[in-house]
Amino acid sequence: QLQLVESGGGLVQPGGSLRLSCAASGFTLRFFDIHWFRQAPGKEREGVSCINTNGGSQNYADSVKGRFTISRDNAKNTMYLQMNSLKPEDTAIYYCAASLVTKRLCAGLLGDGMDYWGKGTLVTVSS
Repeated sequence: QLQLVESGGGLVQPGGSLRLSCAASGFTLRFFDIHWFRQAPGKEREGVSCINTNGGSQNYADSVKGRFTISRDNAKNTMYLQMNSLKPEDTAIYYCAASLVTKRLCAGLLGDGMDYWGKGTLVTVSS
C-alpha cells in the first residue's frame, strides 16, 4: 500500500517545540520533493515548507521562517518538520505530501500536483 503517515502532533504551550515525522511506505521518497502543508479551522490550506530530493534546497513560508526546519532521511524513507517557538496561530492539521522531482513544485509551496498525501496530524498550540 502506497502511503504517507504523519506522526508527532499534539498539544504544546506557546513558545514550545514539536517535531513532526512523515514516513513513506510502499514507495521510496528518494525521487520525490517533500512538502508540508497545514490547514487551520475555517482557513484555506497553506504551504509551510518543501525540501528537494537530496535535501540541498528548502523553501519556507514567511510565517514560519526562522522557526521551522524541514529535513529528510532518505535511508529511513522519512521526512521531518522541526517546529520551534510555536505560536497559537500555528494551530492546524499538518499534512505531508510528495511530488515527483520532475514536476518542480518545491518553489511554489502550492498543493496542486501532489502525487501522495498523508492524512494529517493535529498540532494545537495553547496555554
